[in-house]
Amino acid sequence: MNTNLQTPIDYLKGVGPNRADLLRKELGIHTYQDLINLFPNRYIDRTQYYKINQLQRNNADVQVIGEITNLKDVGEGRAKRLVATFKDDTGVMELVWFRGQKWIRESIKLGKPYVIFGKINWFNGVFNMPHPEMEFLEEHEKNLRSAMQPVYPSTEKLSNKGITNRVISKIMQELFLETKGNFSESLSENEISELKLISKSEALFNIHFPKNQELLSRAQFRLKFEEFFFIQLQLIIKNLIHKSKIKGFNFEHVGNNFNTFFKEHLPFELTNAQKRVLKEIRADLGSNAQMNRLLQGDVGSGKTIVALMSMLIALDNGFQACLMAPTEILSVQHYNSLFELCNKLNISIKLLTGSSNTSERKEIHKMLENGELQILIGTHALLEDKVKFKNLGLAIIDEQHRFGVAQRSKLWHKNDTPPHILIMTATPIPRTLAMSVYGDLDISIIDELPPGRKHIKTVHRYDKNRLKVFRFIKDEITKGRQVYVVYPLIQESEKMDYKDLMDGYESIVRDFPMPQYQISIVHGKMKAADKDYEMQRFVKGETQIMVATTVIEVGVNVPNASVMIIESAERFGLSQLHQLRGRVGRGAEQSYCILMTGHKLSEDSKTRLQTMVSTNDGFEIAEVDLRLRGPGDLMGTQQSGVLNLKIADVIKDKDILQHARHYAKSILKSDPSLSLPEHKVLRYTYSQLTKYKNIWNYIS
Repeated sequence: MNTNLQTPIDYLKGVGPNRADLLRKELGIHTYQDLINLFPNRYIDRTQYYKINQLQRNNADVQVIGEITNLKDVGEGRAKRLVATFKDDTGVMELVWFRGQKWIRESIKLGKPYVIFGKINWFNGVFNMPHPEMEFLEEHEKNLRSAMQPVYPSTEKLSNKGITNRVISKIMQELFLETKGNFSESLSENEISELKLISKSEALFNIHFPKNQELLSRAQFRLKFEEFFFIQLQLIIKNLIHKSKIKGFNFEHVGNNFNTFFKEHLPFELTNAQKRVLKEIRADLGSNAQMNRLLQGDVGSGKTIVALMSMLIALDNGFQACLMAPTEILSVQHYNSLFELCNKLNISIKLLTGSSNTSERKEIHKMLENGELQILIGTHALLEDKVKFKNLGLAIIDEQHRFGVAQRSKLWHKNDTPPHILIMTATPIPRTLAMSVYGDLDISIIDELPPGRKHIKTVHRYDKNRLKVFRFIKDEITKGRQVYVVYPLIQESEKMDYKDLMDGYESIVRDFPMPQYQISIVHGKMKAADKDYEMQRFVKGETQIMVATTVIEVGVNVPNASVMIIESAERFGLSQLHQLRGRVGRGAEQSYCILMTGHKLSEDSKTRLQTMVSTNDGFEIAEVDLRLRGPGDLMGTQQSGVLNLKIADVIKDKDILQHARHYAKSILKSDPSLSLPEHKVLRYTYSQLTKYKNIWNYIS
């Protein structure tokens, strides 16, 4: 290849220093390479030419051949515009410019045939086209042009400075002429023939200048596949290196703690999903490599028991274990549910949070260092430097997306050899996203609920049905059940939210008078001690109704609560609605979730409510959420960087993603270091990939 694609964009014919500067600032285009990888957003079919008498009032993009017969200035001051009369053999229309008039006036030639292109408006009985794209008919016929015209990403600043779509198209043509459209291949011949892909050069030509619809589709498939394939290659290699380089403790045997618990103290029969996940974890713990596993399971699917049984394996091999949760409420709950079980096994377990007092802390620090303390549960208080383990073998992190990367790595460094890591989450991550964001972790999924659990019935009701809903609540309370009523809490409108909560509370107090009914209330403005007091009254069954803002989202377990009412449900995200619903349905009784809304609902809100009513499956809900919100929002900013994709789309192209991951896995299975001769091209491309952060900088 004659042209070096790392050449600065300034040197391309038709660019020059000013344009280069704008392209760098506005679109991040520094080199020829970056320009080649500026892929069009959409395409316009320019095969059709219209006559003026065929134009319709439909606001579409059209192209017309004709000539300009006259130019005039119209209006004063800011409303001043340049108007041209444009005619063909069937009629007359106008062209209008609101900016750049001086330059336009100088460049226009009267009486010469032009091809104009743009959106048309109907005004004062005449069609007009504001700021048309124009070129001389003879130029138009000569150009390297395809029927499908690309529309490139742009910014207001670029358009204002005259770098229109046509200009970008023109410099793209220059680039192809200069490189002779010849780009080095980044996949090996095997893949290309096996997957029936078109060549790299052909794909790049047809993404910018598609000859027809079919070639455009093939070019898109080739480039999307490649983008996913190299990301997957990178993630899977990272995982393989992790396993070969980072030695873990080898937990060789399953001993007394595990077996006694399994045979005598298991509170319920394990589901098949729990058994499968435990098997996967046991294989990791006995493999000489450090475990790095993500455990996903819906609220109530029994992750805690799996966590405990994994910790028992560590204890059986003479190691300590810890479990870290993001909030105090959650860590206390984990501690309470595990304390009973550990007591029966005569295992020492302690809780460490921000509220632990000095003497408790001292005792915990001492017991940890001399090995008396076997399991420690806590919040990020576990990360403090003073907390030193004698030999930490397994660290379990609950809801890890709430911890920063730096915080997590502190846990790693509590030992010379890093402990095994198990990450748990009740937020189902759609498969597609898990493959792209957590592709370097091994993933286990608990996808069935424990036996005896009934699916929660979910309905959507409008405010006008409130009296019926209140009657239903009274019936449930008569049966001895408890009820949550949750109000949204959105920081920006805290006053309004507080007012909603208080209005709601007052109307409930009116309809559910004391002493027959007792009501708890919990919200963000209360002191922690008051919150705990109210929570405890509800947990003990002293109050039948808990009115709250979303503070109860994480972790309170009240098996007797069977109704969840979510007020202004349209103001919640899908995953939040699903998490809230998971607070009920923890006992053996039928539970209900009622979504209350006003009548005015956006399309997205309707989709969210319909999804909640139609399914209890967290993974299905996560897929819809991903479609509505996009990957960046779903993962939070810290992880969306992984998904800064140039052409592929995690949601629309998930089949291609699965295909690419499967393919990357099979290649690495037979050739983990890509050292076979037939993988020479892949090895080179991959080595470039690790050199450049931006994946596309090397792929051509």
